[in-house]
This record gives sequence, structure tokens and C-alpha cells, in this order.
Amino acid sequence: MDLSNLKPAKGSIKKRKRIARGIGSGKGRTATRGHNGQKSRSGYSKRFGFEGGQMPIHRRLPKFGFRNINRVEYKAINIGTLELLAKEKSLTSIDFEVLRDYGFVQKKDLVKILANGELTTKLEVKAHAFSKSAVQAIEKVGGKVEKI
Repeated sequence: MDLSNLKPAKGSIKKRKRIARGIGSGKGRTATRGHNGQKSRSGYSKRFGFEGGQMPIHRRLPKFGFRNINRVEYKAINIGTLELLAKEKSLTSIDFEVLRDYGFVQKKDLVKILANGELTTKLEVKAHAFSKSAVQAIEKVGGKVEKI
């Protein structure tokens, strides 16, 4: 085998449909658009949600609720999870980079530590937010809490 006899796998390359190239092509005359009508004209594009004149579903259904554009979303991590991580990896300090390295959070996430679980290891924890009970649990075992 050499470069002169290389070719793509059978069936991987498909010829493009050449429309509006004369009657002999089989795709001439109406250019696969059917016969007269709105959709056959050039420049036609139906707007998003158009249902042929019927009242579209986004207008038939009622609106409700409220979405606060200023809401701050936190990624919740429990102290039980921190305990497991600290014991497995023998850590004394846990911050955003550690959580990111071990796949708990992503680059743009904000972290909030919650008090679910048991904490027995003395840890220095750095995060964006803490619940009051999480702060108490961490400080109870002699750990430190620091907001980023």
C-alpha cells in the first residue's frame, strides 16, 4: 500500500444533490420545491413557531412564574463529601482548586459548603459561601473557614 492507491471507505463519500441544473438532471424545473405556492418562492422562510396560521403553541399556553436574572447559583458540596475526600487523598486543606482537580466543580462554578454528613477531620476550607451549620461543624472539630 502506498499514497497512490489510498481512497475513502466505501459508502463514506456521498455525491451532493445538484438541484436546478436543467431538466436532464432530474432535479430541474421546480428544483425539488414542488409546484406553485408560498414555499416554492425564493426568499421564503417561515418564522420560528409558525404553524400554518393556527395559533402557535407558545401563544396558546399561559405564562406563569418568575425567573430572577440576578440569581446566584452555587454548586452545593456537603461536609460529608469533604470528609471522604480528605481521608482518601490525605488532605488538610480544601479549596476551589482541589475540588476542581478531583472533578467536583467546574471552572465557572461557585461553591457553597453545606452541613450534611459527619466531619471528624480538622480541615481548612476555602469556598465562596457556607451555611451557618457547616461553619459550626467545621469549627467544632478545630478547622478553619475562609470565604473566597
